[in-house]
Amino acid sequence: MSRFLTLRTASLLSAALLLAVGATACSGDKGGTGLRTSPALATTVLPTSLTSQKPDWQPCPAASTAQGGDGKAPGKLPDGTAWECATVQAPLDYARPDGDTIDLAVIRAKAMGGGKRIGSLVFNFGGPGASGVATLPDYDAAQSLRSRYDLVSFDPRGVGNSAGVTCLSDKETDERRARTRNLAGTAEENKKTAAACAKNSGKVLPHVDTESAARDLDLMRQVLGDAKLNYFGISYGTELGGVYAHLFPEKVGRTALDAVVDPTKDSVQEALGQAKGFQLALDNYLADCAKTPGTCPYQSPEDGHRRIADLLAKTGRQPLPTTSGRKLTQEDATAGIAQLLYSEEMWPSLSVSLSDAEQGNGDNLLTMADALNGRDDKGHYSTMQAANTAISCADTKQRLTPQDVAARLPEFRKASPVFGELTAKGLLSCTDWPVTGKSDTPQVSAPGAAPIVVIGNAGDPATPVEGARTMAEKLGKGVGVLLTVKGEGHGTYGVNQCATKAVNEHLLHGRAPSNGTVCA
Repeated sequence: MSRFLTLRTASLLSAALLLAVGATACSGDKGGTGLRTSPALATTVLPTSLTSQKPDWQPCPAASTAQGGDGKAPGKLPDGTAWECATVQAPLDYARPDGDTIDLAVIRAKAMGGGKRIGSLVFNFGGPGASGVATLPDYDAAQSLRSRYDLVSFDPRGVGNSAGVTCLSDKETDERRARTRNLAGTAEENKKTAAACAKNSGKVLPHVDTESAARDLDLMRQVLGDAKLNYFGISYGTELGGVYAHLFPEKVGRTALDAVVDPTKDSVQEALGQAKGFQLALDNYLADCAKTPGTCPYQSPEDGHRRIADLLAKTGRQPLPTTSGRKLTQEDATAGIAQLLYSEEMWPSLSVSLSDAEQGNGDNLLTMADALNGRDDKGHYSTMQAANTAISCADTKQRLTPQDVAARLPEFRKASPVFGELTAKGLLSCTDWPVTGKSDTPQVSAPGAAPIVVIGNAGDPATPVEGARTMAEKLGKGVGVLLTVKGEGHGTYGVNQCATKAVNEHLLHGRAPSNGTVCA
């Protein structure tokens, strides 16, 4: 699978994680990625031509294919406000701020009034690789925050219309997904993909790391005219927010981090945690499913586990047909199941999809796997997966071999009979990457920063709740404020009423919940 990508097309928990499928994604040491600040960059002064630029806001066109758009421009908001789009120039290389620049695609909806405007609230929906420009207009949960904020999001560097990374063609990506591979074959496929990324996007690959994206956030803060950055990060966006807080603690405004990445785990630990998290979500789905025999395809959780294992083994031997003419492979079947576990609201669809697949129809699971891989119904891919790989591999020096992963396979299979092997394959994504990544652990300590609300969900399959506890601790005493939700799914805002109310109180009124608050 890959890292933490988007569910926009399935249920709009916005942009969450990409599991760790060995498609084109790099599980790459994100939780333990090297983002230690160099003294030179810590004191970098950007030219006024960048910090004082005035974006030319215009009505937004339809999101591009690279952004994962559907060909339709975002509609006006209920009060008649139009979505506006612009670009912001940023240094390609922050070590050379007077050198080449890239354009960052930005979107906003102005505050609607009804309260004293605070400033801009910037969203990052995760991935890495999710287009904020394509996602924000569909994120209805945020609309109440317009009472005091301009809602803003962006395509991070390497994503969508912000110098988006491109690797394989659409046809080549389809062909890659259709092939069944062992570990050595996966490594060889990854090597070819890495060469294509270098050929098509070589200039930007060294500069799509998370630290550079955090510096982009501070540049946007200045361009938007805000004294401090008010920020809402989801999934990988929580890591980006933590790195920003470390680099610019005095510039931290009101911040919420939902579905939190553990900043202390290396790539192997993170992937293993994801395998366990998705297995837990599957266990919880099957336990719930068995309570509704009229709609559940399984007689018991045990029956479900056995039949899902049989289904995946069958697709491994003989991929299932679909009405599109494409085949549902074992990897795509597993990815489709994972996609439908991101939200409890999608569990009924999972029941239908699994039942259809048992009857020989792979349509639904392939559609979900396509969503996870950023493929639209016309066969075009966004930059989502390519960007996920590029950002992840820029953030880590770790390069595992097939032998390294083979040695870990028993541990992964034990953690998850369904997702373990596929998650382990994702560890090979950065093996032959053309750029040397960073190392060490991401620095998120932020002494002196304003309180940051950190939300973890007990049943989160992609970012286990322990990550929120660790992030709150590492941000520092008086900075990280932990809020735990006893629920299911990846992300809580707009889903859990208690958590949503607590976040709104913090962002709109500056009243953070008590550290350790628990929402049922």
